Amino acid sequence: MMSRKGNTVMKLRTMNRHLRESFRSLTRNGWMSFASISAVTVSLVLVAMFLIVMFNLNKIAGDVENDVEVKVYLDQSTTAAQQNQLEERLKGIADVQSVSFVSRKEGLNSLLDSLGTDSNQFQDLQRENPLPNAFVLKTNQPEQTIQVASEARNLPNVADVRYGKGTVERLFKFVNIMRNVGIVLILGLLFTSVFLIANTIKLTIVARRREIEIMKLCGATNAFVRWPYFIEGLLMGILGSLIPVTLVIVVYHFAYYNLSSNLSQMFIRLIPFQTMVTNLSLLLVGIGALIGVWGSVSSVRKFLKI
Repeated sequence: MMSRKGNTVMKLRTMNRHLRESFRSLTRNGWMSFASISAVTVSLVLVAMFLIVMFNLNKIAGDVENDVEVKVYLDQSTTAAQQNQLEERLKGIADVQSVSFVSRKEGLNSLLDSLGTDSNQFQDLQRENPLPNAFVLKTNQPEQTIQVASEARNLPNVADVRYGKGTVERLFKFVNIMRNVGIVLILGLLFTSVFLIANTIKLTIVARRREIEIMKLCGATNAFVRWPYFIEGLLMGILGSLIPVTLVIVVYHFAYYNLSSNLSQMFIRLIPFQTMVTNLSLLLVGIGALIGVWGSVSSVRKFLKI
Protein backbone atom coordinates (compact mmCIF):
# COMPACT_ATOMS: atom_id res chain seq x y z
CA MET A 1 0.00 0.00 0.00
CA MET A 2 2.77 2.39 0.90
CA SER A 3 4.59 1.43 -2.27
CA ARG A 4 1.63 2.45 -4.45
CA LYS A 5 1.24 5.68 -2.53
CA GLY A 6 4.94 6.36 -2.87
CA ASN A 7 4.82 5.77 -6.63
CA THR A 8 1.88 8.15 -6.98
CA VAL A 9 3.68 10.87 -5.01
CA MET A 10 6.80 10.34 -7.12
CA LYS A 11 4.82 10.64 -10.37
CA LEU A 12 3.14 13.83 -9.16
CA ARG A 13 6.52 15.31 -8.19
CA THR A 14 7.97 14.34 -11.56
CA MET A 15 5.06 15.91 -13.44
CA ASN A 16 5.34 19.04 -11.28
CA ARG A 17 9.04 19.17 -12.18
CA HIS A 18 8.21 18.85 -15.89
CA LEU A 19 5.67 21.70 -15.67
CA ARG A 20 8.13 23.99 -13.87
CA GLU A 21 10.86 23.14 -16.36
CA SER A 22 8.56 23.84 -19.31
CA PHE A 23 7.54 27.29 -18.03
CA ARG A 24 11.16 28.07 -17.09
CA SER A 25 12.30 27.06 -20.58
CA LEU A 26 9.71 29.30 -22.23
CA THR A 27 11.02 32.36 -20.36
CA ARG A 28 14.70 31.38 -20.52
CA ASN A 29 14.58 31.02 -24.31
CA GLY A 30 12.36 34.05 -24.73
CA TRP A 31 13.15 35.06 -28.30
CA MET A 32 12.99 31.54 -29.69
CA SER A 33 9.71 30.91 -27.85
CA PHE A 34 8.38 34.21 -29.18
CA ALA A 35 9.34 33.19 -32.72
CA SER A 36 7.55 29.86 -32.38
CA ILE A 37 4.42 31.40 -30.87
CA SER A 38 4.43 34.08 -33.57
CA ALA A 39 4.66 31.42 -36.28
CA VAL A 40 1.66 29.66 -34.78
CA THR A 41 -0.26 32.94 -34.53
CA VAL A 42 0.37 34.11 -38.11
CA SER A 43 -0.42 30.73 -39.61
CA LEU A 44 -3.59 30.22 -37.59
CA VAL A 45 -4.82 33.73 -38.43
CA LEU A 46 -4.65 32.83 -42.13
CA VAL A 47 -6.31 29.48 -41.47
CA ALA A 48 -9.06 31.11 -39.35
CA MET A 49 -9.97 33.77 -41.92
CA PHE A 50 -10.04 31.20 -44.71
CA LEU A 51 -12.17 28.79 -42.65
CA ILE A 52 -14.70 31.53 -41.83
CA VAL A 53 -15.20 32.18 -45.53
CA MET A 54 -15.26 28.50 -46.53
CA PHE A 55 -17.64 27.39 -43.77
CA ASN A 56 -20.13 30.13 -44.68
CA LEU A 57 -19.84 29.48 -48.41
CA ASN A 58 -20.49 25.81 -47.72
CA LYS A 59 -23.57 26.69 -45.62
CA ILE A 60 -24.91 29.05 -48.30
CA ALA A 61 -24.40 26.37 -50.95
CA GLY A 62 -26.16 23.83 -48.72
CA ASP A 63 -29.09 26.21 -48.15
CA VAL A 64 -29.45 26.79 -51.88
CA GLU A 65 -29.33 23.04 -52.53
CA ASN A 66 -32.02 22.39 -49.93
CA ASP A 67 -34.29 25.00 -51.51
CA VAL A 68 -34.30 23.09 -54.80
CA GLU A 69 -37.69 21.47 -55.36
CA VAL A 70 -39.77 19.89 -58.10
CA LYS A 71 -43.10 21.48 -59.04
CA VAL A 72 -45.56 19.16 -60.76
CA TYR A 73 -48.40 21.10 -62.45
CA LEU A 74 -51.72 19.32 -63.01
CA ASP A 75 -53.97 19.38 -66.05
CA GLN A 76 -56.87 21.78 -65.64
CA SER A 77 -59.27 18.88 -66.28
CA THR A 78 -57.89 16.70 -63.46
CA THR A 79 -60.64 15.42 -61.15
CA ALA A 80 -60.34 15.07 -57.38
CA ALA A 81 -60.01 11.28 -57.69
CA GLN A 82 -57.28 11.59 -60.32
CA GLN A 83 -55.50 14.14 -58.15
CA ASN A 84 -55.47 11.72 -55.21
CA GLN A 85 -54.16 8.92 -57.42
CA LEU A 86 -51.41 11.18 -58.77
CA GLU A 87 -50.40 12.17 -55.24
CA GLU A 88 -50.03 8.52 -54.24
CA ARG A 89 -47.93 7.77 -57.32
CA LEU A 90 -45.70 10.78 -56.64
CA LYS A 91 -45.16 9.60 -53.08
CA GLY A 92 -44.18 6.21 -54.48
CA ILE A 93 -41.30 7.61 -56.55
CA ALA A 94 -37.93 6.58 -55.14
CA ASP A 95 -35.99 9.35 -53.33
CA VAL A 96 -39.08 11.55 -52.80
CA GLN A 97 -39.03 12.83 -49.22
CA SER A 98 -42.30 14.77 -49.15
CA VAL A 99 -45.22 15.75 -51.40
CA SER A 100 -47.32 18.83 -50.65
CA PHE A 101 -50.32 20.17 -52.55
CA VAL A 102 -50.43 23.84 -53.64
CA SER A 103 -53.80 25.05 -54.89
CA ARG A 104 -54.21 27.60 -57.68
CA LYS A 105 -55.17 30.27 -55.14
CA GLU A 106 -52.18 29.52 -52.87
CA GLY A 107 -49.85 29.61 -55.87
CA LEU A 108 -51.20 32.99 -56.96
CA ASN A 109 -50.93 34.48 -53.47
CA SER A 110 -47.35 33.26 -53.21
CA LEU A 111 -46.54 34.82 -56.58
CA LEU A 112 -48.07 38.18 -55.62
CA ASP A 113 -46.25 38.18 -52.27
CA SER A 114 -42.93 37.61 -54.05
CA LEU A 115 -43.59 40.66 -56.26
CA GLY A 116 -43.95 42.97 -53.25
CA THR A 117 -45.23 46.45 -54.16
CA ASP A 118 -45.21 45.55 -57.85
CA SER A 119 -48.07 43.10 -57.22
CA ASN A 120 -50.58 45.99 -57.54
CA GLN A 121 -50.03 45.88 -61.30
CA PHE A 122 -51.32 42.30 -61.44
CA GLN A 123 -54.57 42.51 -59.48
CA ASP A 124 -56.48 41.31 -62.56
CA LEU A 125 -54.91 37.90 -61.99
CA GLN A 126 -57.10 37.41 -58.92
CA ARG A 127 -60.23 37.51 -61.12
CA GLU A 128 -58.82 35.20 -63.81
CA ASN A 129 -56.23 33.00 -62.14
CA PRO A 130 -54.16 31.33 -64.91
CA LEU A 131 -52.16 29.11 -62.54
CA PRO A 132 -52.90 25.37 -62.28
CA ASN A 133 -52.95 23.26 -59.14
CA ALA A 134 -49.57 21.76 -58.33
CA PHE A 135 -47.67 19.33 -56.17
CA VAL A 136 -44.31 20.36 -54.65
CA LEU A 137 -41.82 17.53 -54.22
CA LYS A 138 -38.77 17.53 -51.95
CA THR A 139 -36.11 14.89 -52.49
CA ASN A 140 -33.89 13.11 -49.96
CA GLN A 141 -30.80 14.56 -51.62
CA PRO A 142 -30.71 17.70 -53.84
CA GLU A 143 -28.88 15.78 -56.57
CA GLN A 144 -31.89 13.46 -56.93
CA THR A 145 -34.10 16.31 -58.15
CA ILE A 146 -33.36 15.75 -61.84
CA GLN A 147 -34.23 12.03 -61.78
CA VAL A 148 -37.40 12.61 -59.75
CA ALA A 149 -38.55 15.32 -62.17
CA SER A 150 -37.99 12.97 -65.10
CA GLU A 151 -40.13 10.24 -63.53
CA ALA A 152 -42.90 12.64 -62.48
CA ARG A 153 -43.17 14.03 -66.02
CA ASN A 154 -44.29 10.63 -67.35
CA LEU A 155 -47.23 10.26 -64.95
CA PRO A 156 -50.86 10.79 -66.11
CA ASN A 157 -52.64 14.14 -65.52
CA VAL A 158 -49.29 15.98 -65.36
CA ALA A 159 -49.26 19.12 -67.53
CA ASP A 160 -45.72 20.26 -66.77
CA VAL A 161 -42.79 19.67 -64.41
CA ARG A 162 -40.36 22.40 -63.44
CA TYR A 163 -37.28 22.31 -61.25
CA GLY A 164 -35.03 25.01 -62.70
CA LYS A 165 -33.65 22.88 -65.51
CA GLY A 166 -30.23 24.11 -66.60
CA THR A 167 -29.82 26.33 -63.55
CA VAL A 168 -29.96 23.39 -61.14
CA GLU A 169 -27.35 21.42 -63.08
CA ARG A 170 -25.01 24.42 -63.11
CA LEU A 171 -25.66 24.98 -59.40
CA PHE A 172 -24.72 21.42 -58.44
CA LYS A 173 -21.61 21.58 -60.60
CA PHE A 174 -20.55 24.90 -59.07
CA VAL A 175 -21.18 23.66 -55.52
CA ASN A 176 -19.13 20.50 -56.07
CA ILE A 177 -16.25 22.45 -57.61
CA MET A 178 -16.34 25.02 -54.79
CA ARG A 179 -16.29 22.34 -52.09
CA ASN A 180 -13.48 20.38 -53.72
CA VAL A 181 -11.38 23.51 -54.24
CA GLY A 182 -12.08 24.59 -50.67
CA ILE A 183 -10.96 21.24 -49.26
CA VAL A 184 -7.74 21.31 -51.31
CA LEU A 185 -6.96 24.90 -50.29
CA ILE A 186 -7.65 24.23 -46.60
CA LEU A 187 -5.47 21.10 -46.59
CA GLY A 188 -2.72 22.96 -48.45
CA LEU A 189 -2.85 25.89 -46.05
CA LEU A 190 -2.84 23.59 -43.01
CA PHE A 191 0.08 21.59 -44.39
CA THR A 192 2.05 24.78 -45.03
CA SER A 193 1.21 26.04 -41.55
CA VAL A 194 2.24 22.75 -39.93
CA PHE A 195 5.53 22.74 -41.84
CA LEU A 196 6.32 26.37 -40.95
CA ILE A 197 5.37 26.07 -37.29
CA ALA A 198 7.04 22.71 -36.72
CA ASN A 199 10.29 23.89 -38.25
CA THR A 200 10.26 27.05 -36.16
CA ILE A 201 9.76 24.99 -33.01
CA LYS A 202 12.50 22.62 -34.11
CA LEU A 203 14.93 25.55 -34.12
CA THR A 204 14.23 26.15 -30.45
CA ILE A 205 14.91 22.47 -29.69
CA VAL A 206 18.05 22.32 -31.83
CA ALA A 207 19.43 25.33 -29.97
CA ARG A 208 19.19 23.26 -26.76
CA ARG A 209 20.51 19.96 -28.10
CA ARG A 210 23.50 20.00 -25.75
CA GLU A 211 21.14 20.17 -22.79
CA ILE A 212 19.35 17.06 -24.05
CA GLU A 213 22.62 15.22 -24.67
CA ILE A 214 23.85 15.96 -21.14
CA MET A 215 20.58 14.69 -19.61
CA LYS A 216 20.86 11.46 -21.63
CA LEU A 217 24.50 10.94 -20.61
CA CYS A 218 23.44 11.37 -16.97
CA GLY A 219 21.02 8.45 -17.36
CA ALA A 220 17.72 10.25 -17.96
CA THR A 221 15.11 8.14 -19.74
CA ASN A 222 13.64 9.20 -23.07
CA ALA A 223 10.26 9.89 -21.43
CA PHE A 224 11.90 12.05 -18.73
CA VAL A 225 13.64 14.13 -21.41
CA ARG A 226 10.64 14.28 -23.73
CA TRP A 227 7.91 15.38 -21.30
CA PRO A 228 9.10 18.98 -20.67
CA TYR A 229 9.38 19.57 -24.42
CA PHE A 230 5.98 17.95 -24.96
CA ILE A 231 4.41 20.36 -22.47
CA GLU A 232 6.39 23.29 -23.85
CA GLY A 233 5.19 22.59 -27.40
CA LEU A 234 1.62 22.27 -26.13
CA LEU A 235 1.87 25.63 -24.35
CA MET A 236 3.39 27.37 -27.37
CA GLY A 237 0.63 26.02 -29.61
CA ILE A 238 -2.13 27.12 -27.23
CA LEU A 239 -0.57 30.56 -26.65
CA GLY A 240 -0.17 31.01 -30.39
CA SER A 241 -3.86 30.28 -30.93
CA LEU A 242 -5.12 32.93 -28.47
CA ILE A 243 -4.73 35.88 -30.86
CA PRO A 244 -6.40 34.05 -33.80
CA VAL A 245 -9.30 33.05 -31.51
CA THR A 246 -9.70 36.66 -30.35
CA LEU A 247 -9.54 37.87 -33.94
CA VAL A 248 -12.20 35.35 -34.97
CA ILE A 249 -14.54 36.63 -32.25
CA VAL A 250 -14.03 40.30 -33.17
CA VAL A 251 -14.15 39.89 -36.96
CA TYR A 252 -17.11 37.50 -37.03
CA HIS A 253 -19.05 39.59 -34.50
CA PHE A 254 -18.70 42.60 -36.80
CA ALA A 255 -19.52 40.61 -39.95
CA TYR A 256 -22.48 38.76 -38.47
CA TYR A 257 -24.24 41.63 -36.73
CA ASN A 258 -23.54 44.24 -39.44
CA LEU A 259 -24.00 42.20 -42.61
CA SER A 260 -26.66 39.64 -41.69
CA SER A 261 -29.60 42.00 -42.17
CA ASN A 262 -28.43 43.02 -45.65
CA LEU A 263 -27.59 39.47 -46.66
CA SER A 264 -30.92 38.12 -45.40
CA GLN A 265 -32.69 40.32 -47.96
CA MET A 266 -30.84 38.28 -50.61
CA PHE A 267 -31.86 35.06 -48.80
CA ILE A 268 -28.28 34.50 -47.63
CA ARG A 269 -27.94 33.31 -44.04
CA LEU A 270 -24.60 33.19 -42.24
CA ILE A 271 -23.66 30.59 -39.64
CA PRO A 272 -24.93 31.82 -36.22
CA PHE A 273 -22.33 33.80 -34.29
CA GLN A 274 -22.22 31.54 -31.23
CA THR A 275 -21.94 28.37 -33.30
CA MET A 276 -19.15 29.70 -35.51
CA VAL A 277 -17.09 31.24 -32.70
CA THR A 278 -17.35 28.19 -30.42
CA ASN A 279 -16.54 25.57 -33.06
CA LEU A 280 -13.81 27.55 -34.80
CA SER A 281 -12.14 28.58 -31.52
CA LEU A 282 -11.97 24.98 -30.33
CA LEU A 283 -10.64 23.94 -33.74
CA LEU A 284 -7.91 26.59 -33.73
CA VAL A 285 -6.80 25.77 -30.18
CA GLY A 286 -6.74 22.08 -31.09
CA ILE A 287 -4.72 22.69 -34.25
CA GLY A 288 -2.28 24.94 -32.42
CA ALA A 289 -1.78 22.44 -29.58
CA LEU A 290 -1.39 19.52 -31.99
CA ILE A 291 1.16 21.34 -34.14
CA GLY A 292 3.11 22.51 -31.10
CA VAL A 293 3.29 19.02 -29.63
CA TRP A 294 4.17 17.42 -32.95
CA GLY A 295 6.92 19.97 -33.65
CA SER A 296 8.52 19.50 -30.24
CA VAL A 297 8.29 15.72 -30.05
CA SER A 298 9.56 15.17 -33.60
CA SER A 299 12.50 17.51 -32.97
CA VAL A 300 13.52 15.92 -29.66
CA ARG A 301 13.40 12.40 -31.10
CA LYS A 302 16.58 12.77 -33.12
CA PHE A 303 18.60 13.85 -30.07
CA LEU A 304 17.41 10.93 -27.95
CA LYS A 305 19.40 8.44 -30.02
CA ILE A 306 22.71 8.72 -28.20
